[in-house]
Amino acid sequence: MSGRLVSAMRRALPALAVVVLLVAAWQIYVEISGIRPQVLPSPGRVLSQGWDNREIISGHAWSTLQVTLVGFTVSLVLAWILAVVVDFSPWLSRALVPLFVVSQTLPIIAIAPLMIIWFGFGLLPKVLVIALATFFPMTIGLIEGFAAADREAGALLRSMGSTRWQEFRYVRLPSAIPRFFTALRIGITYAVVGAVFSEYVGATSGLGIYMSTQKNSFRTDLVLAAVLVTALISVTLYLLTFAIERIVAPWAMNERSRT
Repeated sequence: MSGRLVSAMRRALPALAVVVLLVAAWQIYVEISGIRPQVLPSPGRVLSQGWDNREIISGHAWSTLQVTLVGFTVSLVLAWILAVVVDFSPWLSRALVPLFVVSQTLPIIAIAPLMIIWFGFGLLPKVLVIALATFFPMTIGLIEGFAAADREAGALLRSMGSTRWQEFRYVRLPSAIPRFFTALRIGITYAVVGAVFSEYVGATSGLGIYMSTQKNSFRTDLVLAAVLVTALISVTLYLLTFAIERIVAPWAMNERSRT
């Protein structure tokens, strides 16, 4: 376990070094240029003001996290249902996959306000925005994963009298798991962005509405503090998918580590 932790820390060092350099350059630029905090606050000011307002920000962050998890759960269930249905029906695959692609051409910036108009300021429009933004990568990941199953293994099972469901369970489903978790990691980051944007358009609580309020008050430091919290939520959820994958499909992670 310690060896894995050390290895993970080594892989993270280059990214951390870049972040440190960017923050240092930001701090130096603010001090040298004398730019106003309303335009560009220093990293130190962002952190200090964020800490001073931590209770308010944490409340809005909790609201955003709840919306994210609810919307992403709905999207996850929808992706599995659609992918399994498409896998069992080639006709539906030809009919639905193009529609999935078209759904991703719809600009969220235009759809989100319409969701607010149609469904009000409750939970439903936010969930719909998140689902629209996230179900596509997971659905396509599952569909392609099912299609990439070992055909010889499937043919062997059929020769032994297995049903289509048994072939799906023992061959096609395991082959889709690695691609699914890759798509899951993409989807969960989109979910946080979708939640914040849906709140930005219309909400009573959440990081999106908090950023909008602070922007109107010219509190750029608090806007950036909320952005930092949003990034921390995204990274935490992203890393959580690796822990879930280790529990659900440890063999997939072992294969990836050997490549």
